[in-house]
Amino acid sequence: MPGDESFLQQAIDLALANVRDAGGRPFGAVLVKDGVVIATGVNEIGATGDPTAHAELSAIRRAAQVLGTPRLDGCVVYASGQPCPMCLSAMYLTGIGAVRFAYSNADGEPFGLSTAPVYAELAKPLESQAMDVRRRPPGAGQASPYEAWRARRS
Repeated sequence: MPGDESFLQQAIDLALANVRDAGGRPFGAVLVKDGVVIATGVNEIGATGDPTAHAELSAIRRAAQVLGTPRLDGCVVYASGQPCPMCLSAMYLTGIGAVRFAYSNADGEPFGLSTAPVYAELAKPLESQAMDVRRRPPGAGQASPYEAWRARRS
């Protein structure tokens, strides 16, 4: 895509500044629509104590506010590092159409910054994953929040 290198460099610059100026983790993200930067983000876990304060999620939250919609169809995320499964899932759920990243999980692994093990764990069937994840169906007669949602939208 035209501009990929420029937007990727912006993401890397954000990551570098986050380390240098804020003592944060080395991740930056730039969210672009139609060639225009809509939002940026850096990893703010250390600053906020929020383990979900990843650069990509911060940019997604800001972009949704700027655009006034939770749908980010037609947007591209440029990230300094390979997005983790949480961030990549958020991109899918919001309709982001593309992601470009500079440094891979393999690049981050020597620094303890790879999420490859999480990707591997999520690829396993639920019953084989390290986390105990089980479905517990509600009892008979339990009101369904899904039905309530559909009724409210009708």
